[in-house]
Amino acid sequence: MGDTSVKKVESRHSPKGEMGQKYLASGVRVAMRLWEDEPPAEAKPASTRDYETVGFVLKGRAELHLEGQVILLNPGDSWLVPRGASHTYKVLETFSAVEATSPVSSAHGRDEHEAPKGAKA
Repeated sequence: MGDTSVKKVESRHSPKGEMGQKYLASGVRVAMRLWEDEPPAEAKPASTRDYETVGFVLKGRAELHLEGQVILLNPGDSWLVPRGASHTYKVLETFSAVEATSPVSSAHGRDEHEAPKGAKA
């Protein structure tokens, strides 16, 4: 019997999380999510996460505030937020990006429960 874990996810039917993210394909160790047409906004309070995130900017611009650094994200840029790093985003222009998280961000409520700066998620 072949591998039955192969799956396809159509983003137009993807569930949305409380922060506005669309959940895309996910496996046991990695998951994808889409941030689509996020409007410009001030940064939220910094938080830490119990997973690592890599992302790729599709359109728009944002600032990634990461452990005291400010990194400008433009279309075509990719980034890494290490597990447990204090960070937040400030959207400067309507922003769309794809992210992958490991371990899976949506498992065990990791995605929806932000930890304040300095706390463990």
